Amino acid sequence: MAALHLWLLRHGATEWALNGRHTGNTDLPLLPQGEAEARGLAPVLAQHRFTAVLSSPLQRARRTCELAGLGEQAQIEPDLKEWDYGDYEGLTTAVIRQSVPDWTVFSHPCPGGESSDQVQQRCERVIARASAYASGAPGERCDVALFAHGHILRSLAGCWLGQGPAGGARLVLGTGSFCVLGYERQTRALIHWNAPAQPA
Repeated sequence: MAALHLWLLRHGATEWALNGRHTGNTDLPLLPQGEAEARGLAPVLAQHRFTAVLSSPLQRARRTCELAGLGEQAQIEPDLKEWDYGDYEGLTTAVIRQSVPDWTVFSHPCPGGESSDQVQQRCERVIARASAYASGAPGERCDVALFAHGHILRSLAGCWLGQGPAGGARLVLGTGSFCVLGYERQTRALIHWNAPAQPA
Protein backbone atom coordinates (compact mmCIF):
# COMPACT_ATOMS: atom_id res chain seq x y z
CA MET A 1 0.00 0.00 0.00
CA ALA A 2 1.12 3.53 -0.75
CA ALA A 3 1.33 6.03 2.11
CA LEU A 4 -2.16 7.55 2.25
CA HIS A 5 -2.57 11.21 3.20
CA LEU A 6 -6.12 12.50 3.58
CA TRP A 7 -6.48 16.24 3.04
CA LEU A 8 -9.57 17.57 4.81
CA LEU A 9 -10.66 20.91 3.37
CA ARG A 10 -13.51 22.82 4.97
CA HIS A 11 -15.47 25.12 2.71
CA GLY A 12 -15.14 28.88 2.95
CA ALA A 13 -17.38 31.13 5.02
CA THR A 14 -21.14 31.26 4.52
CA GLU A 15 -23.64 33.51 6.27
CA TRP A 16 -24.75 30.76 8.64
CA ALA A 17 -21.19 29.61 9.35
CA LEU A 18 -20.33 33.13 10.55
CA ASN A 19 -23.54 33.29 12.61
CA GLY A 20 -22.95 29.90 14.23
CA ARG A 21 -26.16 28.43 12.76
CA HIS A 22 -26.05 24.69 12.09
CA THR A 23 -26.01 24.23 8.32
CA GLY A 24 -26.69 20.69 7.22
CA ASN A 25 -28.71 20.24 4.04
CA THR A 26 -29.43 23.95 3.53
CA ASP A 27 -27.46 24.71 0.38
CA LEU A 28 -25.99 28.14 1.08
CA PRO A 29 -23.49 29.89 -1.23
CA LEU A 30 -20.10 31.16 -0.14
CA LEU A 31 -19.79 34.76 0.96
CA PRO A 32 -17.12 36.92 -0.74
CA GLN A 33 -15.00 36.23 2.36
CA GLY A 34 -15.54 32.51 1.82
CA GLU A 35 -14.50 32.74 -1.83
CA ALA A 36 -11.31 34.52 -0.77
CA GLU A 37 -10.62 31.78 1.77
CA ALA A 38 -11.13 29.15 -0.91
CA ARG A 39 -8.75 30.88 -3.33
CA GLY A 40 -6.23 31.06 -0.51
CA LEU A 41 -6.05 27.26 -0.47
CA ALA A 42 -4.88 27.09 -4.09
CA PRO A 43 -1.16 27.85 -3.53
CA VAL A 44 -0.94 25.16 -0.85
CA LEU A 45 -2.74 22.53 -2.90
CA ALA A 46 -0.79 23.35 -6.08
CA GLN A 47 2.34 21.98 -4.41
CA HIS A 48 0.86 18.47 -4.31
CA ARG A 49 -0.39 15.91 -6.81
CA PHE A 50 -3.73 14.47 -5.76
CA THR A 51 -4.63 10.93 -6.72
CA ALA A 52 -8.29 11.73 -6.15
CA VAL A 53 -10.45 14.70 -5.19
CA LEU A 54 -13.81 14.04 -3.52
CA SER A 55 -16.37 16.71 -2.71
CA SER A 56 -19.65 16.99 -0.88
CA PRO A 57 -22.48 17.66 -3.34
CA LEU A 58 -23.43 20.90 -1.55
CA GLN A 59 -22.48 24.08 -3.40
CA ARG A 60 -20.35 25.60 -0.65
CA ALA A 61 -17.99 22.61 -0.80
CA ARG A 62 -18.03 22.30 -4.61
CA ARG A 63 -17.33 26.02 -5.07
CA THR A 64 -14.47 25.88 -2.57
CA CYS A 65 -13.00 22.97 -4.52
CA GLU A 66 -13.25 24.94 -7.78
CA LEU A 67 -11.69 28.11 -6.37
CA ALA A 68 -8.93 26.06 -4.73
CA GLY A 69 -7.94 24.79 -8.17
CA LEU A 70 -9.09 21.17 -8.00
CA GLY A 71 -12.54 21.42 -9.57
CA GLU A 72 -11.62 19.55 -12.74
CA GLN A 73 -10.56 16.49 -10.72
CA ALA A 74 -13.51 16.52 -8.37
CA GLN A 75 -15.86 13.58 -7.94
CA ILE A 76 -19.05 14.03 -5.94
CA GLU A 77 -19.18 11.92 -2.77
CA PRO A 78 -22.61 12.01 -1.08
CA ASP A 79 -21.15 10.63 2.17
CA LEU A 80 -19.25 13.90 2.60
CA LYS A 81 -22.44 15.89 3.17
CA GLU A 82 -22.67 17.67 6.50
CA TRP A 83 -24.48 16.11 9.48
CA ASP A 84 -28.24 16.06 9.09
CA TYR A 85 -29.26 18.23 12.03
CA GLY A 86 -32.96 17.50 11.63
CA ASP A 87 -35.05 19.81 13.80
CA TYR A 88 -31.92 21.77 14.75
CA GLU A 89 -31.19 22.90 11.20
CA GLY A 90 -30.53 26.65 11.17
CA LEU A 91 -30.34 26.94 14.96
CA THR A 92 -27.33 27.95 17.02
CA THR A 93 -25.98 25.88 19.89
CA ALA A 94 -27.05 28.63 22.31
CA VAL A 95 -30.66 28.38 21.15
CA ILE A 96 -30.67 24.57 21.36
CA ARG A 97 -29.25 24.70 24.89
CA GLN A 98 -32.22 26.71 26.06
CA SER A 99 -34.17 23.44 25.97
CA VAL A 100 -31.30 20.89 26.07
CA PRO A 101 -28.56 22.11 28.45
CA ASP A 102 -24.99 21.16 27.51
CA TRP A 103 -26.09 19.99 24.04
CA THR A 104 -23.41 19.34 21.42
CA VAL A 105 -23.75 17.50 18.13
CA PHE A 106 -21.07 15.09 19.33
CA SER A 107 -22.78 14.12 22.58
CA HIS A 108 -26.53 14.49 22.05
CA PRO A 109 -29.02 13.40 19.37
CA CYS A 110 -30.49 15.63 16.67
CA PRO A 111 -34.26 14.96 16.63
CA GLY A 112 -35.34 14.17 13.10
CA GLY A 113 -31.70 14.05 11.97
CA GLU A 114 -28.78 11.64 11.94
CA SER A 115 -27.41 9.62 14.80
CA SER A 116 -23.73 9.46 15.66
CA ASP A 117 -23.70 5.83 14.47
CA GLN A 118 -25.05 6.84 11.07
CA VAL A 119 -22.42 9.53 10.75
CA GLN A 120 -19.69 7.06 11.70
CA GLN A 121 -20.86 4.68 8.98
CA ARG A 122 -20.57 7.48 6.43
CA CYS A 123 -17.10 8.45 7.65
CA GLU A 124 -15.88 4.87 7.50
CA ARG A 125 -17.17 4.54 3.93
CA VAL A 126 -15.28 7.69 2.92
CA ILE A 127 -12.09 6.41 4.55
CA ALA A 128 -12.51 3.05 2.77
CA ARG A 129 -13.03 4.77 -0.59
CA ALA A 130 -9.98 6.98 -0.10
CA SER A 131 -7.88 4.04 1.07
CA ALA A 132 -8.71 2.15 -2.13
CA TYR A 133 -6.70 4.73 -4.07
CA ALA A 134 -3.56 3.87 -2.08
CA SER A 135 -2.71 0.81 -4.16
CA GLY A 136 0.68 1.99 -5.37
CA ALA A 137 4.08 0.67 -4.41
CA PRO A 138 4.99 0.74 -0.70
CA GLY A 139 6.65 4.01 0.21
CA GLU A 140 4.90 6.01 -2.48
CA ARG A 141 2.65 8.81 -1.34
CA CYS A 142 -1.07 8.94 -2.16
CA ASP A 143 -2.82 12.25 -1.47
CA VAL A 144 -6.64 12.33 -1.50
CA ALA A 145 -8.47 15.65 -1.05
CA LEU A 146 -11.85 15.76 0.69
CA PHE A 147 -13.86 19.00 0.40
CA ALA A 148 -16.65 19.10 2.94
CA HIS A 149 -18.01 20.66 6.14
CA GLY A 150 -16.99 21.33 9.70
CA HIS A 151 -18.76 18.65 11.69
CA ILE A 152 -18.44 15.83 9.16
CA LEU A 153 -14.71 16.48 8.74
CA ARG A 154 -14.18 16.64 12.50
CA SER A 155 -16.12 13.38 12.81
CA LEU A 156 -14.05 11.80 10.04
CA ALA A 157 -10.85 12.76 11.82
CA GLY A 158 -12.19 11.24 15.03
CA CYS A 159 -12.94 8.01 13.17
CA TRP A 160 -9.47 8.03 11.56
CA LEU A 161 -7.95 8.24 15.05
CA GLY A 162 -10.12 5.39 16.37
CA GLN A 163 -12.28 7.63 18.57
CA GLY A 164 -15.45 7.70 16.47
CA PRO A 165 -17.32 10.91 15.67
CA ALA A 166 -17.12 11.97 19.33
CA GLY A 167 -13.37 12.41 18.86
CA GLY A 168 -14.15 15.43 16.71
CA ALA A 169 -15.44 17.32 19.73
CA ARG A 170 -11.89 18.37 20.61
CA LEU A 171 -10.88 19.33 17.07
CA VAL A 172 -11.76 22.93 16.26
CA LEU A 173 -12.02 23.57 12.52
CA GLY A 174 -12.34 27.01 10.90
CA THR A 175 -13.73 27.85 7.47
CA GLY A 176 -11.28 27.77 4.56
CA SER A 177 -8.77 25.66 6.49
CA PHE A 178 -6.92 22.48 5.63
CA CYS A 179 -5.91 19.44 7.63
CA VAL A 180 -3.87 16.35 6.82
CA LEU A 181 -4.38 12.87 8.23
CA GLY A 182 -1.76 10.20 7.67
CA TYR A 183 0.49 7.73 9.42
CA GLU A 184 3.38 7.78 11.83
CA ARG A 185 5.16 4.40 11.82
CA GLN A 186 2.05 2.60 10.51
CA THR A 187 -0.17 4.23 13.15
CA ARG A 188 -2.92 6.58 12.01
CA ALA A 189 -2.01 10.09 13.05
CA LEU A 190 -2.87 13.76 12.79
CA ILE A 191 -0.22 15.55 10.70
CA HIS A 192 -1.72 19.04 10.31
CA TRP A 193 -4.90 20.44 11.80
CA ASN A 194 -6.90 23.62 11.18
CA ALA A 195 -4.09 25.18 9.17
CA PRO A 196 -5.20 28.52 7.73
CA ALA A 197 -4.55 29.21 4.07
CA GLN A 198 -3.23 32.58 2.94
CA PRO A 199 -6.11 34.95 2.09
CA ALA A 200 -6.35 35.50 -1.65
